[in-house]
Amino acid sequence: MLSLLIRIFIKDKGPGSRARYGVLCGAYGIFLNLVLFIGKITVGFLSGAISIVADALNNLSDAASSLVSVIGFKLSNHAPDLEHPFGHGRIEYLAGLIVSAIIVVMGGNLVIESFGRILHPEETEFSAAVVIVLVLSVLVKIYMFLYNRKIGKRIDSQPLLATSVDSLSDTLATFTVLVCLLISHFFDLNLDGFAGVIVGVFILFVGAKSAKETVSPLLGNAPDPEFIKAVEDIVKSSPKVIGMHDLIVHDYGPGRLMISLHAEVPGDGDIYVLHDEIDLLEYRLMDELHCHAVIHMDPVEVGNPRTDALKEMVKEAVAEELPGTSIHDFRVVPGPTHTNLVFDVLVPYDCKKSEEEIMDIVQEAVWKRDKMCFVRIAVDHDFTRSK
Repeated sequence: MLSLLIRIFIKDKGPGSRARYGVLCGAYGIFLNLVLFIGKITVGFLSGAISIVADALNNLSDAASSLVSVIGFKLSNHAPDLEHPFGHGRIEYLAGLIVSAIIVVMGGNLVIESFGRILHPEETEFSAAVVIVLVLSVLVKIYMFLYNRKIGKRIDSQPLLATSVDSLSDTLATFTVLVCLLISHFFDLNLDGFAGVIVGVFILFVGAKSAKETVSPLLGNAPDPEFIKAVEDIVKSSPKVIGMHDLIVHDYGPGRLMISLHAEVPGDGDIYVLHDEIDLLEYRLMDELHCHAVIHMDPVEVGNPRTDALKEMVKEAVAEELPGTSIHDFRVVPGPTHTNLVFDVLVPYDCKKSEEEIMDIVQEAVWKRDKMCFVRIAVDHDFTRSK
């Protein structure tokens, strides 16, 4: 059914189709969840089973979540304006966070209500209609899990992926309700309240997990390692680039990436030729990785034996005293009484030492090898590594 709707409503499969995919999946989800809600709430009230009513309300919250996702896709697709020059892509993350909040609130209410049913159990009626509705619900939710995951991966959408996980948990929750009702009927055990608590806990867990996954990009998480490698491969493929560092990735929503980095180039090269090469790299990054790139040129001295020897000495000293660190932007400023070594030290986030301590450690390590060298360093952190 969804494939038919995609063929009808999404004829253009280009980059602009992303929002249309999201809106279509959201609208389809609203329809299916409302159908499930009507079916379950009907048999739930007729049978008096709070677990079925809870499951029905869960479907109603899913419909509301899908509505929020549709609105999020619509708003996030708006073009940049004066107030939001980087676009509105992060609205999609906010939509995912709202969906998660709805799931958590619903799960908490269901746990409280179901716990009350455990303390004060009530008789429930068993019928074939109840079984049929619950079995169909399981099958529909499995279908929703599959299509939301497929489309979510295709367009890289966090709300759709969160919805797919929610659909899977709904499948398990509804199946649990079905099993508990069968046990209650055939073994004369009232498990209705317990089944409701299980459904509520399922919903709470999924909502919390989904919230964590949607908050992370809003806070600014580390970029995908594959994306970082692709950037490095493109930049370092240039014969004019000696090395690169200080890569920063700004995520303003799906398809809206901005990156900046420093590219080391020969200090004795033609500035116009090097600038032209940097421009070409920026165009390549935009064309191949669909990101807006700004590259800063860092001129470095090449072919000087004294500079190369001092650089290797500092690398060895830093690696020995501060494992996991590296250096870049290395320059040598000679003087009549001593030599200044100017460079940046890239420190991992798990290093607990202060900048002053790091400076002292590096200076002492260099003095062990050359008393005439003084360090002038800046401490950097890697914004592209999560570990």
